[in-house]
Amino acid sequence: MQGSLRGYFCLVNIDIHDSDLKDALTTICQSARKAGGRALLVGGCVRDSILRMPVKDLDIEVYGIAAEKLKSLLSENFSIDCVGEAFAVIKIKGLACDVSIPRRESKAGLGHKGFDIMSDPTMSTEEAAVRRECTINAMAFDPLTEELIDHCGGVKDLDARLYRHTSEKFVEDPLRVLRAMQFVARFGLTVDSETLALCQSMQPEGLARERIFEEWKKLILLGGTPSLGLQFLKDCEWIKYYPELESLIDCEQEPEWHPEGDVWQHTLLCMDAFARDRIGDTHEDIIVGFAVLCHDLGKPATTEFVRGRTRSIGHSKAGEKPTVNFMERMTNQQDLLKDIIPLVVDHLRPNELFNDRAGDSAIRRLAYRVKRIDRLVRVARADTQGSNPEQYDGFPAGDWLMERAKELEVRDSAPKPLVLGRHLIELGLKPSPEFTPILAACYEAQIDGKISDLEEGLSFARVLLKL
Repeated sequence: MQGSLRGYFCLVNIDIHDSDLKDALTTICQSARKAGGRALLVGGCVRDSILRMPVKDLDIEVYGIAAEKLKSLLSENFSIDCVGEAFAVIKIKGLACDVSIPRRESKAGLGHKGFDIMSDPTMSTEEAAVRRECTINAMAFDPLTEELIDHCGGVKDLDARLYRHTSEKFVEDPLRVLRAMQFVARFGLTVDSETLALCQSMQPEGLARERIFEEWKKLILLGGTPSLGLQFLKDCEWIKYYPELESLIDCEQEPEWHPEGDVWQHTLLCMDAFARDRIGDTHEDIIVGFAVLCHDLGKPATTEFVRGRTRSIGHSKAGEKPTVNFMERMTNQQDLLKDIIPLVVDHLRPNELFNDRAGDSAIRRLAYRVKRIDRLVRVARADTQGSNPEQYDGFPAGDWLMERAKELEVRDSAPKPLVLGRHLIELGLKPSPEFTPILAACYEAQIDGKISDLEEGLSFARVLLKL
């Protein structure tokens, strides 16, 4: 199908809000035409425009111009950075804009990088479209003529909310299964039956974990309905490569507290609840999103049927090991793990503290363990929304804890120690290993509310030091 994008919304005049980016697009397209070539917008920016979503970055594919000549043309107007000679990908510095030449790929090894790649400016737009993994990402648009080029039926599939592969070459790159996972979650898609069968035939051979992590991050950060992506992972049988998640399937829960079903179903509902409450801070949303995904990984190992009731006593603490296993399969970011694990281990504490009407000391200790009470409340709120969601009517425990944490100034940080090493030096001590237990004792007293300011802290230290 080819036609004018005016019927779907004009990409250039409506969706590109960055004037510098819009001007750069016009310059590139006009320069390519003067040189005897053609510059087309491709991929996600075309898809997002049709969906009335804002265009934040551009992918431009240039036909009919060799790589060296294209670099020369672009250098006349922009500062550029070439990424991989074989790919002929040129980044426009200072702008969210990548320019490339159509390329041919042949499978030469394992994984996402196991391809021999050669740029070919003589390729037809149809050949270039078919090499893309799915139809909704295979459309192109000519900003100068306003022609939509849709060889694979991407508009029709978008309208039907269908994820469909463009060719049998889909199976050559196993990363496409995880890309499908996050696309399904982001755009609310159903996977074509033939595409699903292809995914079932594939294995994650040779995939670098950093590439895997990027797709999971997109599920966490961009998925409007993460449950759809996770359910696709189950349907295509790739859930077996994530045994910590697979073990949640058919893990029973007490119907009185979890009428929604097994732990898997509960986790899907929790992830959708998290997605509705994302705050737009990438760092914070990644931490909280993965904590929500992992919060009940300890249940399969602890669930028992006791005196007619299903119990998972100790599942919060038991979730630490499977969380580490799951996350380390995707990333070596230890700082990220250190932020996620306490949220998993303590995800029940907001309700427990609320029910006990806990004192200041308990709240300070919790803030010390989890670093940020606000993160924990987000995890616990998603957990609550995923438990009997039909009856969800707010999260009073979270509201109470947030208010108390605000009063204690530990809402978004652990309590800051009042007594520091320099204060001990001012008391006449020389730096030594003895500082550690003294400072720890002072901090413990601070957490317990025995000292509330520096003066009281110094008095406490003098007593310890017998000064």
